[in-house]
Amino acid sequence: MTISSVDTFGTAVNCIDGRAQHPVSEWVRLHGNVKYVDVVTTPGADGILSQFKTDRARYTRDEVILSVRRHQSAIVAVAGHFDCLANPCKFEIRKDQIRAAAERVKNWDLGVRVVGLYVNEWGSVDVICDTDEDYPQIRSWL
Repeated sequence: MTISSVDTFGTAVNCIDGRAQHPVSEWVRLHGNVKYVDVVTTPGADGILSQFKTDRARYTRDEVILSVRRHQSAIVAVAGHFDCLANPCKFEIRKDQIRAAAERVKNWDLGVRVVGLYVNEWGSVDVICDTDEDYPQIRSWL
């Protein structure tokens, strides 16, 4: 398959929870300026990637690398969300996990923008971190 110039891609690493899927994909489309979003899902993705101690984390890495290399994804978003059953923790811990997971993806040297996102209790996306911009405070996007 050949990717045309109009077939722009981004990649979202997200929890399997359906409440987090749509807001993250839409955020990546809008703020990553892409047409399609490859979605890599695993329960509690932010926690899995922040610790990187399991085979699931390595499979997730391999899927992200495939998406970036084969679809030329321009952005990778690592997301966590409110009320995660697979990774229950307080918001302050979750923010740290999202930052750590995004930093880990950045360190894979894929040459793409990496963002850390949080889907809050209202279904809005909060930007936790972004390799392209300095976010001294969390920004919410409805």
